[in-house]
Amino acid sequence: MTKKRFKKEHIVTSVVAVIVDDDGRVLLTKRSIPPFLDLWVMPGGKIDLGEPILEALKREVHEEVGLEIEVDELIDVFEHLTPGEDNCHFVILYYRCRPLYCDVVHNENEVAEFAWVPSLELPRYTIPAGARYILGKVFPEFCSCDITNRADA
Repeated sequence: MTKKRFKKEHIVTSVVAVIVDDDGRVLLTKRSIPPFLDLWVMPGGKIDLGEPILEALKREVHEEVGLEIEVDELIDVFEHLTPGEDNCHFVILYYRCRPLYCDVVHNENEVAEFAWVPSLELPRYTIPAGARYILGKVFPEFCSCDITNRADA
């Protein structure tokens, strides 16, 4: 049996903020860089070695969309294996958050666009399977019941 080869020799641990405002809208960002180029996702990124998890979450949100957040709770831990040559193994911690303010200033080097999206409009956005799975946990009316928390999703 051939062992699968990965781009990195370690698992990449990341954090993602599911930021929901007082009107029940979630902040989505359209990625301008890989992974998930041209797809709509929630802000987040890699945890630096030695960095506390929640500090990484707040740093990534500030770097991508210029917001300060209050972290509410861990939604889920999701495992993702990227297909193709890049072949990376991610473990992603998704946290529900509230913005301290809603004036987004997005980092154009990473984020092409952003939108505060009501849950009923989520189906209109091209969202990767893992992010859809998480959004279905936060907004049951958006449930993508065909998706599970699997490494290849």
